Amino acid sequence: MNVVLPDKSKIELVDGSTVADLAKKISEGLYKRAIAAKVNGNIVDLSYKLNENDEVTILTDKDAESLDILRHSTAHLMAHAVQQLFPDVKVTIGPVIQDGFFYDFDTNKPFTEDDLVKIEERMTELSKKDIKIERSEIDSNEAIKKFSDMGENYKVEIIQDIGESKISLYSQGDFTDLCRGPHVPSTGHIKYFKLLSVAGAYWRGDEKNKMLQRIYGTAWFKKSDLDEYINRLEEAKKRDHRKLGKELELYGTFDEIGSGLICWMPKGAKVRSTIEDFWRKEHYKNGYELLYTPHIGKATLWNTSGHLDFYSENMYSPMDIEGQNYFIKPMNCPFHIMIYKSKNRSYRDLPLRWAELGTVYRYERSGVLHGLLRVRGFTQDDAHIICAQDQIESEINEVLNFSLQIWKTFGFSSIKGYIATRPAKSVGDDSLWMAATNSLMNSIKQSGIEYELDEGGGAFYGPKIDLKVKDAIGREWQMTTIQFDFNLPERFDMTYVDKDGKEKRPYMVHRALLGSLERFFGVLIEHYAGAFPFWLAPVQIKIMNISDEQAEYCISLGKKLKENGFRVELDLRNEKIGYKIREAQMYKIPHMLVIGSQEKDNNLVTVRLRNGENKNNLDFSDYFSVINEINTNRSINLWR
Repeated sequence: MNVVLPDKSKIELVDGSTVADLAKKISEGLYKRAIAAKVNGNIVDLSYKLNENDEVTILTDKDAESLDILRHSTAHLMAHAVQQLFPDVKVTIGPVIQDGFFYDFDTNKPFTEDDLVKIEERMTELSKKDIKIERSEIDSNEAIKKFSDMGENYKVEIIQDIGESKISLYSQGDFTDLCRGPHVPSTGHIKYFKLLSVAGAYWRGDEKNKMLQRIYGTAWFKKSDLDEYINRLEEAKKRDHRKLGKELELYGTFDEIGSGLICWMPKGAKVRSTIEDFWRKEHYKNGYELLYTPHIGKATLWNTSGHLDFYSENMYSPMDIEGQNYFIKPMNCPFHIMIYKSKNRSYRDLPLRWAELGTVYRYERSGVLHGLLRVRGFTQDDAHIICAQDQIESEINEVLNFSLQIWKTFGFSSIKGYIATRPAKSVGDDSLWMAATNSLMNSIKQSGIEYELDEGGGAFYGPKIDLKVKDAIGREWQMTTIQFDFNLPERFDMTYVDKDGKEKRPYMVHRALLGSLERFFGVLIEHYAGAFPFWLAPVQIKIMNISDEQAEYCISLGKKLKENGFRVELDLRNEKIGYKIREAQMYKIPHMLVIGSQEKDNNLVTVRLRNGENKNNLDFSDYFSVINEINTNRSINLWR
């Protein structure tokens, strides 16, 4: 038989040949490096039997898909080690996640850090044995009996839910697991891995089910990649916004108030205020009008919007007000629509760009709450654009350019777009989807940023662009969303009168630029490791005297700076100047003005920057010009 290679050439094989046979025939080197293959677009094991005219691409450790295969196989290796060390433990599921994998286990005794060390050591032993990993397919009833006999009731439940007549299994030595695959050919391919942590997790994410033990790990093809990742994790720990938020007195959460509800402390509130002021100013410059809407709305509003039908599990219980149910809002959209419908609209009114820093509340399980990144109450930088069809593309261009400008101002230069298109289940005419998707495609191409297409990944009510930004240590965060909505305009019967005098349905675009202020602030803290740029810092300048003789001069400097809008603190304590500087550096204050006799007598300042650099004996007016320039330009540099 013949199979087709990526360059469209054909190679002849004996009938019944596998992918491994093909790799070996091409070259011994490729055979040794082969991990899996793509056959007619589907990823398969090396043991897969080929057919006439199959299109085959051999995957090696150089291919992105191979890393997921390696990590999936490492999850199985970990489960193998766990069952050897703890025979009474039951295995459940072990999927690949970003940068690694996890496996959930049912055990009466929680795993300890010492247990992770033992498991990792056993995994290394199993890897060195280079055990062959073999795939088999059996009847589902036979599989149910097999796992029942093993006492693996979770696997039985999974098989019953799958509801297929045939089930695939993977075996390596004395370990067999239920899995679709594919996997690496043998355990010897799994060399560079690390178990990272253990946590509790409910079976199938349902808090009514049993709490399981989840072990997280990572795996890489190269030791250097593993070492780099571990170093990145260590750096991420140092930058953890929960740790820095407490140390820098930025925000707090309190049991007495409730989980997932954020209190912004004075320093954090200063940063938030600076962000909000910038946000408002830029929105007005870009043709937006600002709205303010209530925190609650009648049940009838949420019925019309469809939230009570499709989103009620994320909404809090209603409150009775004079015999009518009111819900605290999970979204701002219905309020903006009601403002639109408050009067008849003409094509001359469009486009409308309406934005709101609107606080919303959504139910999140306590297990997924995470500092500022996953909360129950948050303020969205929400906006809605309502326009006619011939305005779509120019509006998306404007939104995308506006988004990129904002992200670059905050110091994020690595930005990637993801376009999600129409899913199988959706609402709206094909023409609407086509026009909206084309506008997204054209705009992102014009922007020049890298992007990927997510076919069928859109919401049921419209296509969208997601922008993801990379932080200072290379982590990707999903932030901006530009989302078309063909559902709400229909549900609320939104119309405008066009040039021809006929009523038409407007296009509606949801746009969250920063996402939410809480989550954005968490990302910002970690991006800068709490050392915010001068223009964003809660305290920009700390003025400190060497002796009491300079106190009055320090006070006068502070007054001038505060009058010009700078955020200033004075430290006039009778302490050594080194102590004052160390304390200011602990709070990551960008500029420290060290004032001694020479500075006082000559109207000078000595500036110590947060990075340890000194600017000695500057005329105060010169210093003022520098900081004014930094603030005006919103520079991310400490000096000019």
